[in-house]
Amino acid sequence: MNWSISMQRYRRAALVAAAYLGTFLASLDISIVNVALPTLQTALATDMAGLQWVINAYALCLSACMLSAGPLGDRHGHKRIWLLGVALFTAGSLLCALAASLPLLLAGRAVQGVAGALLIPGAMPILSHAFPDPRERAHVIGGWSAFSALALILGPLLGGMLLEATGWQSIFLINLPLGLLAMLLGAWGITERHYREQAALDRTGQVLSIAWLGALTYGLTALGSGSTPAWPPLVFALLAFIVFLAVEARAPRPLLPLRMFRERSFALVNLASLVLGFACYSSLFFFSLYLQQIQGWAAGASGWRMLPQFAAMGIVSLGFGRLSRHVPLRRLMLGGYMLAGLVLLATATLAPRTPYAIVGTLFGLLGVAMGLAVPATGLLAMASVGSERGAMASAIMNALRQAGMTLGVAVLGSVMSLRTNAMLERSGQVAALAAGFQLAMLLAGLACLAVALPLYWLPARQS
Repeated sequence: MNWSISMQRYRRAALVAAAYLGTFLASLDISIVNVALPTLQTALATDMAGLQWVINAYALCLSACMLSAGPLGDRHGHKRIWLLGVALFTAGSLLCALAASLPLLLAGRAVQGVAGALLIPGAMPILSHAFPDPRERAHVIGGWSAFSALALILGPLLGGMLLEATGWQSIFLINLPLGLLAMLLGAWGITERHYREQAALDRTGQVLSIAWLGALTYGLTALGSGSTPAWPPLVFALLAFIVFLAVEARAPRPLLPLRMFRERSFALVNLASLVLGFACYSSLFFFSLYLQQIQGWAAGASGWRMLPQFAAMGIVSLGFGRLSRHVPLRRLMLGGYMLAGLVLLATATLAPRTPYAIVGTLFGLLGVAMGLAVPATGLLAMASVGSERGAMASAIMNALRQAGMTLGVAVLGSVMSLRTNAMLERSGQVAALAAGFQLAMLLAGLACLAVALPLYWLPARQS
């Protein structure tokens, strides 16, 4: 009996470690690659558009496929789908490390993105089933969220150190032993569960979501590069989006339940989540370029200098629960978006020789804003539709935030490219890059402030 109880405890510990590790891997690759962008640009002889796709190949597949993870797990088994996600992520990381050209690297990043879409939402039902007691479950899921935040913090630091110690391939190779360990722990610790009566995979909606978001991202990126016409993919994206809406409106179990957006508060909060990804999560892409290409720091030094943003975000997130007992969620969310907008406007004044004391302070303040905005947005999204649809509301909110990051890198990256190219005619390269960066941050800040204004009128009852 004692031996059986001990084995059960060990298996649950293995399950928790596997779920944490899988989410850590998927979250790490959101931030670790950014610090390597200038190195990748030189190694693969690519331009700004190529760098945008290094980020967006991952973010696009992650956001477009995230809503299908739940139905896939219900139909084929959550353990099987989660293990498939780890295996795909490990294989995608190996492909990235072996890539000798940009197309191969982008293929590996796309595989990583699909895998991340299975891993991040797939951990929640696994942990929830293993810990039916509400107190234990809250503790374990809190640790899971902390591991995700830790990955975002460690990404730039780890990426910078690996780049200087070995080479850019190492930022992908580090995923191999971690992925294998996660598979071993998960294969032993996770118990298989099916919920076939709940499974309803919207295949048509999934294909259309990838089509319209992919075409839109391609067209927006092409606007900045000028190498290919932008209007054909943009027209295709519009048509595919219209068909997507028509299909989702008629589907019995749609990928994206449009009826939920009839609730004004839910629609507004999700618009805010989209802008949060567009303006704040995409900022890591631009901050890396600013530190390395404009201020001239090496990759390792840049990683350390990017630390304040996600460190501050993690610290504020840890104290958010206590803060929310005294301040309504609506005010916390409004404060987060207002602060983010003002900080991004301030970053639009950063120049090649701005002292790091100012740069680091702004990065840290943006992290504080995100630490307020991210949890408040998630909680208000779930509160706006009721507890029975809270899980779906959370999934939609997360998917839209990732889609916003994809669009932010595409739109703001193209703006930076166009402004840089225009300034090159009358200034040096560094000054031109700085002008492009400043314009991109100006637009990001205005987007945050624009979406913050309607948040004041969110119903107080949801706070």
